[in-house]
This record gives sequence, C-alpha cells and structure tokens, in this order.
Amino acid sequence: MKFRPFLAGTALVAGAVGVSAPGPAVAAPSHPAGEVSAAASPLYVAPNGKDSATGTESDPTTLTSAITRVTAGGTIYLRGGTYDYAQTVTIAPGNNGTASARKKLSAYPGETPVLNFSAMSENSANRGLAVNGSYWHVYGLTVQRAGDNGIFVGGSNNIIERTVTRFNRDSGLQISRIASDTPKDQWPANNLILSSESHDNADSDGEDADGFAAKLTSGPGNVFRYTVSHNNIDDGWDLYTKSDTGPIGAVTIEDSLSYGNGTLSDGSQAGNGDRNGYKLGGEDIKVNHVIQRNIAYDNGKHGFTYNRNLGTMTITNNVSIDNEERNYSFDGGTSVFRNNVSCRSSKGSNDRITGDADSSNQFWSGSNGSRCSAYTGALKWSFASDGRLVVTFGGKTVTP
Repeated sequence: MKFRPFLAGTALVAGAVGVSAPGPAVAAPSHPAGEVSAAASPLYVAPNGKDSATGTESDPTTLTSAITRVTAGGTIYLRGGTYDYAQTVTIAPGNNGTASARKKLSAYPGETPVLNFSAMSENSANRGLAVNGSYWHVYGLTVQRAGDNGIFVGGSNNIIERTVTRFNRDSGLQISRIASDTPKDQWPANNLILSSESHDNADSDGEDADGFAAKLTSGPGNVFRYTVSHNNIDDGWDLYTKSDTGPIGAVTIEDSLSYGNGTLSDGSQAGNGDRNGYKLGGEDIKVNHVIQRNIAYDNGKHGFTYNRNLGTMTITNNVSIDNEERNYSFDGGTSVFRNNVSCRSSKGSNDRITGDADSSNQFWSGSNGSRCSAYTGALKWSFASDGRLVVTFGGKTVTP
C-alpha cells in the first residue's frame, strides 16, 4: 500500500469512520468492455408504475414487470423514490443477457431508487433483490431492510455497481448457489461487485449478517473491487467454506475498505458476531484467494484472518490498523505475504503469520514501525466519479 496523489477532477472525500458516507452518486451507466448499448427503447419504472403500463417515461411500469420484458442489450431505468415490497424481487434463472449485450437494471441518471423490504420478517427465504440470471448489470440501487440478504447473486457474469445494501437481516450482498440441488459447475461465478457499499446489516443473533459474502457455495472468479463494508454486526467480508459442500471458488478482494464491523453505526453490538474485517475461510479447507490493496480499520476482532483456510492465498499491499485483537491472524496454510503494513492492534496482540513472509512486510510486534505514523487522525472515504475508492488518513490521500 503506497501513498500517491489522486488524480485531479475526482470527487471529494466525504465519508468518515463511524458515520455512513452518502450513497454513491449516480451517473449515467458506463458500458464495460465488450458491452454494447441497447438498440431497443429503455423501459421506465416508477414507484407508482403499473404492470400493464407501456414502460415509457410518461407511462412507467413496475420493476417486476420490466424484469420479465427487457431484452438482451436493453435497459430498465428506475426513477428515484422508495419502492416498498413484501416479497423478493427475482431475476429468474434463464433470464439472461449476453457477454456483448447485458441486460441493465439502472437508477435513472441523477436519481436514487430505494428498494425497501421492511414489510418482510427475518427469514432465510426473504431476500430482497435476487439476481439469479446471468449477464446483468445492476447499477445505482439502494436495497434495504430485507428479511435476509439485501442483494443475493445466484447467477454468473453479472456486474453489481454503485449499490448500497443496508439494514438487512443477513449479509448485505451475498454470492451463493440458488438452491441446494444446484450442481457445483453451476455455482455463481465471474461476478464483479464494483464501487459498492454495505453497512448496518444485522440479524437477530448477530452471527450471520456480514457486509459482503461469497461463501458456502460460490464458484470461481468472483471479484470485489472498490467496495466498502462497515458497521455490520458480524464480519466485513465472509468467505466461509464448510466440509459438506467443499471448497468455494477463489475470490479476489482488491482496493477495498472494511471498518467498524461488529458494531453498528448506532453503537449497538451482538455477542455472537465474529467482528472481523476480512474473514477468509473455514473448516481447514484450502482456497487460494487473492487479497490485495485493501484496508482494515477498527474492526471488533481481527483485521485479516485466515479463519482455518489452509490454502496458499496471495496477501499483498494491505494495511491493517487499530483492530481489536490482531491486525493479521494466520495460524496455518502456506499463504504468500508481501508489502503489508500493520499498526496499533488495540489489545497489543502481535500478528501471527504462517507462510511466506519476507522483509517487505511490517507486521505488529508490540511497537510502532516507521510507516505507522502516516496513519493518524480520522479516516475518510468516498467513491470518485470513475468509481475508484478514495481514502484519506490524517489529510493524506490513499488510493488502495
């Protein structure tokens, strides 16, 4: 992790640790490489839309209707406002775009649609938005107060961008298989979670509601980039594996920030929460995740923990500061550590590292290292206009 000047013309840093940053500003959706603009007219959705409406700007339809009507390469625009639901909004398996013509579900430029599921009870069946199709691009939505995950991704090759998942009763955004009989070669793979925020997700026992999760039954190639997870009741990220389903696919987490997990924004806690910044495994199963250029700050347990992942993970260019127990906790495996920085574990616990760690790292051993003085004062963050995460410590700008 290096300090380097941020490019001119980007957004100012707005969020502060302990206070939720504003939701991502919504600009016109970009077209990722290989994606083409829709030839068909967009469908428009509004809180007062009707299923039978034509879907024009002057005659908006509903989200559930538009999802079944949009064609490959087409766009659904959601106007700003609150959409109240009591049941899961589902993009069904087989409702797919293509690699060159994704289906888009996007906030109308300059507006913020909020999908609100507060009518739901806490139940594992009560997800908010379920993206079970493939080759979709979801952009600029806030999803809140679902009875389980806010956004559930069961399909593959999707982009989830500039979303906020908050106040849900399980992990804010989770990637896992759709059903218990989904074969392993159909587990959700190659999804990109981009420039998104997840915070204040909490279940009743405090044990399962993480910010982001790719766990239990997720396939290979899933990536979290420029993402922020904070003040969730359990972990910031959870990549848990279990023996009865075997290893998940390797996950990449990069250029991201995890802070304050284990304590909600209102200061409340739950005794069963693990409270880690980045929890990277489970049950002695080997998965070779890539964890690079991330920040863990002020989490209620460890900053980065292997959590019994005995694989060979790539742990590079990360910074871990002021976490309650250890900034880095790796008691097994053969992971490779390069250019990581550790500062001020709150209880003074020395880091535990097992694997290949050379002199490029600075791990905590009970004293301030030469690089720790740079990380003082308030931590602030925002998403820049191009989607990158911008973080400052003590007035110095960090681009993870």
